[in-house]
Amino acid sequence: MTPENSLGSPVVVTMGDACGIGPEIIARLWRHEAPRDAVVVGDVAVLRRAVAATGGGLAVAELQGLQEWGRVPPRCLPVWQPEGLPADLMDAPLGRVDARAGAAAARCIEAAVGLIQAGRASGLVTAPIHKEALHAAGSPFPGHTEMLQALAGGVPVRMMLANEELRTVLVTIHCALREAIARVTRDSVLETLRITDAALRRMGLAAPRIAVAGLNPHAGEGGLFGDEEILHIAPAIADARGLGLNATGPYAPDTVFMRARRGEFDVVVAMTHDHGLIPVKYLGVEQGVNVTLGLPFVRTSPDHGTAFDIAGRGLADPSSLAVALAMARRLASARSPHGQGETA
Repeated sequence: MTPENSLGSPVVVTMGDACGIGPEIIARLWRHEAPRDAVVVGDVAVLRRAVAATGGGLAVAELQGLQEWGRVPPRCLPVWQPEGLPADLMDAPLGRVDARAGAAAARCIEAAVGLIQAGRASGLVTAPIHKEALHAAGSPFPGHTEMLQALAGGVPVRMMLANEELRTVLVTIHCALREAIARVTRDSVLETLRITDAALRRMGLAAPRIAVAGLNPHAGEGGLFGDEEILHIAPAIADARGLGLNATGPYAPDTVFMRARRGEFDVVVAMTHDHGLIPVKYLGVEQGVNVTLGLPFVRTSPDHGTAFDIAGRGLADPSSLAVALAMARRLASARSPHGQGETA
């Protein structure tokens, strides 16, 4: 264990889509911050290309096993390359959807979770993947969240996006809007509230104040604009309150995020992907972190995508990745016997 790390094992960072900016933001983060408590799971050649694209001057150390992570010299990018990556991955063109990149991204995620499940890593940070590339590679999962849920045995999970001003948790995520509306049920909302409350308590909030956004304009206006609030959302809130959760609502979605940002609530539970994520992303993706709630291990990720339009140009901002790694450290420390207790 290195002196800089209190976890006993490293956080693992997956490289993301090799054709996007994931490898570049990793290279820039290691150049600027030189983290000593994390190891990249990815393709060594791809990471070396990313280092060159972002200015060079950073050695890439290929680890033969994760046990070598504590012996990597300072100012060096440690990379563990799992078996099973496409041999011609470097032929996949930057800035374009490619099945080879999708397959490599999926394999890195699987390998990283395997390290955590074997007790060799303390948490997971995932660089951005591209859903089309994942699909092109034959993956049955629409994104990180669903893949991690499956790798964890199918446990109920929810997506939380957070920054210094706002936290939001989603009842539904990657599906068509009409399907998302059908998935808003009393049970799904209650499960989201329970997962949110438990996760925020682990983060150090003794009694999280959970605001629940409605689905329809003006939260249905008493049934004038839809009855999901009456049939599903309000009963779920009542169930949650009966269990001792500090959940209130449903509130009009167009104003509840403002109220939370001003400090009235600790978190907003939103019914659909865009309802919940637009407000957080509007405040700036460079400070946003995606946290998967409900998993038996820590997982965070940056609040942005693969940015194919700038891939290979060395322009990608690593700020959100830095925040995601810092969050993973804090959450992993809270779970670890080596840590110092819960942190928000």
